Amino acid sequence: MILPSTVPRIIQKLFPRRVWHIETDQKIAYLSFDDGPHERITPMVLQLLKKHGALATFFCIGDRVNKHPECFDLIKQAGHAIGNHTYHHVNGWKTDPERYVEDVREAHALIGSTLFRPPYGRLTSTQFQRLEQEGFKTIMWTILSGDYDRRLRPDQCAKRVVQALQPGAIILFHDSEKAEMNMMVALEKLLEEGISRGYVFKPLHNN
Repeated sequence: MILPSTVPRIIQKLFPRRVWHIETDQKIAYLSFDDGPHERITPMVLQLLKKHGALATFFCIGDRVNKHPECFDLIKQAGHAIGNHTYHHVNGWKTDPERYVEDVREAHALIGSTLFRPPYGRLTSTQFQRLEQEGFKTIMWTILSGDYDRRLRPDQCAKRVVQALQPGAIILFHDSEKAEMNMMVALEKLLEEGISRGYVFKPLHNN
């Protein structure tokens, strides 16, 4: 089953302390990328964002930051925001709370950001509360691009995000090999269409 492009309101209301969108009546949207940095794909994303004058938030995996520090530095140098996506891309539903929090801490030692996104969006209430107590702000998403889903063609992926674009939306992409083809096409289409409609793409902040 292909998941819907937007998160149902009922889900957002069930977990109100997690950030699903940013309240605004202005044409501002928030691009986000999970699972990087990737030594080849992330620089391509950075070039595309620069071309369109857009900023984004990159939720990085600690292990990948450790392997590709120069790529991680490129993200920061370009003025984008950084977030924590755990060290080993762990599934919260299958991981003991203490072990999960320790994995986030390990990533934090490299990444240094209190913006946090759980891999797969899977996080237990105990894990969420523990991380919140340690100062982490859990960022979810408004629009799921589905770029990782091989059942979607690039044009279908692009249509999903363009049609769902709305003020304050947090859009989820992946700078990973699995998502590359769909992501690059959908991202460029979204940037072109969004900017033509008067949208500005900004990074997320922990405030």
